[in-house]
Amino acid sequence: MVQIWVVLMLQIVEPITSQSIYPYINQLVSELDITGGDERRVGYYAGLIESLFFATEAMTVLHWSRLSDSIGRKPVLFIGLIGTTLSMFLFGLSRTFWALVVSRSLTGLLNGNIGVMKSVMGDLTDSSNRAEGFALMPVVWSFGATMGPLIGGTFARPHDRFPSVFKNSFWEQYPYFLPCLISGACAFAGALLTLFVFKESAPQKVKARRSASYDSIETQVSSKHAGPVPLRGLLIFPVIISVSNYVSLAFLNIAFNALFPLFLAMPREIGGLDMPPSTIGYIMGSYGLLCGVYQFLFFTRIIHALGERRVFINGMMVYPLIFALFPVISMCAGTWLVWVGLAVIITALVVMDMSFGAIFMFITASAPNKASLGATNGLSQTVVSITRAIGPAFATSLFSLSVEKNILGGYGVYALFFILSILALFLAVQLPMEMWEDPDENGHDDSLTN
Repeated sequence: MVQIWVVLMLQIVEPITSQSIYPYINQLVSELDITGGDERRVGYYAGLIESLFFATEAMTVLHWSRLSDSIGRKPVLFIGLIGTTLSMFLFGLSRTFWALVVSRSLTGLLNGNIGVMKSVMGDLTDSSNRAEGFALMPVVWSFGATMGPLIGGTFARPHDRFPSVFKNSFWEQYPYFLPCLISGACAFAGALLTLFVFKESAPQKVKARRSASYDSIETQVSSKHAGPVPLRGLLIFPVIISVSNYVSLAFLNIAFNALFPLFLAMPREIGGLDMPPSTIGYIMGSYGLLCGVYQFLFFTRIIHALGERRVFINGMMVYPLIFALFPVISMCAGTWLVWVGLAVIITALVVMDMSFGAIFMFITASAPNKASLGATNGLSQTVVSITRAIGPAFATSLFSLSVEKNILGGYGVYALFFILSILALFLAVQLPMEMWEDPDENGHDDSLTN
């Protein structure tokens, strides 16, 4: 149980470092003067920076995950956390667009921890307690998703917000270094926790027995059950359908995460709400807090009552409502109805967030065997990272295009994502009614007997 809590503490780092930039990234892009003073073009560049992490992560995450099957989870986690620390410091010190590009790319290249942490949870649980284990992952993610925007929104431009404390000209020259420093410090603390507290969880390879008569049996069992399967061995229906649904969920989620702060930050004249970074941070932080509390109190009960498939589909059903509300809220800008609309969106997101825990359980159960769990999660994270790389740039560019070309009154981007979220439901219903059985719990002993 101690090791489960350790990996949960490590997971908090991921949303803190990835989401702390959201409250101020649009303002940062505007200040770099790469848009020529045209606020309508901010979405293009902000989306590109947000996408870079996932684009570069997609290039390496499968290799990191497969490496964790061979050398263990601990060294891969440690390297990832150190890489995240350094890249966050570099991001805060960046004062040109290309410096932001390089630092954000390094974050993705050096970090394979998203897939590895799910593999660790799979190592430490089985089908009897997997719901309880995976129920905690969205909780700590939500906590990190609360703290990340709060850190970004509260500590951006400290020389303006806290002039009596941050008087030095350094903070004026690097106005976004403080939130990056705090986020990087969290990652470094995670690296120390990995080094000194975390214990290796990857399954040990079956040792060869000295008995010649037993060697042949053990070799058969090891090759069938204990050893990692080749990459093409992962291309089976349970893995494909689980990963495909994870991709659709992740794409809609990352598109929302990119659009929402942009929508809140942009001027009302182009369909936004003209809110400052601090307010955006508090709004996004409240979403993370509510998700965490709800998951902690109800996720396991709801999974046991409704099943993983029903929980996942219910979560996907809220996306059409969310994207339909954007234009409505924009039309109500300046009135109290804006806060009602935002409250409805956040409430819907709380329901949606349970879909992640449900689909993680499907992916874990779909692995051919325990020794291939890292590769399975690596494959899923690779495909999802590609999707998440496309999502922010695609969504924010469509926002800018819709405004520039006045597509559907500037709301064309929301109409498209409304249609895509409806189509995602057709994929969701393809998930099986019952979860697949864990192959290592049922097949291993039978092979020995036979």
